[in-house]
Amino acid sequence: MANNPGTLPDLAQLADRQAIQDILSTHSRGLDRHDSALLKSCYWPEADVDYGAYKGPAHPFAELVIPALDSQYELTRHCLSNTLVEFRGDRALTESSVSAAHLLHGGQQEMLFGGRYLDTLEKREGRWKLLRRQVVMDWSRLNPVVDERDSEAFADLAKGSHGDKDPLHAFLQQG
Repeated sequence: MANNPGTLPDLAQLADRQAIQDILSTHSRGLDRHDSALLKSCYWPEADVDYGAYKGPAHPFAELVIPALDSQYELTRHCLSNTLVEFRGDRALTESSVSAAHLLHGGQQEMLFGGRYLDTLEKREGRWKLLRRQVVMDWSRLNPVVDERDSEAFADLAKGSHGDKDPLHAFLQQG
């Protein structure tokens, strides 16, 4: 997918790649911390998404996906890897592998998802954002879980949560 695999990019292209990676990672944070405003900040106003059951404008999706995740899962974790970028002027096409873990309410089962994001991003006034996202499912499975979050070994660790209860928010408030 890369334009010329193995070719050394120039500094501007390195900066563009980093900005694109930041948008993709910020999108995952928005999903996992249930922050619709953060999700919206990753999309241009006219952007659209294809998440299978939802195909349409990205900004309304950002409002709908958070309650949908809340109703089904205690926690989620979206991890991206193997992101390849193909530049086409002020547009970029990316393919990223996504491994997503979803802990069902009660902590007794997890849904694991393996797939890819096919993204079109656009650069405007020096800023990259998503213009289109298509989710491709490669596999998914449901597994039983032995929840050890409250076990003696992990009792004193900070625990992840949605929204402003997550330790991330206190961390970011530090001076």
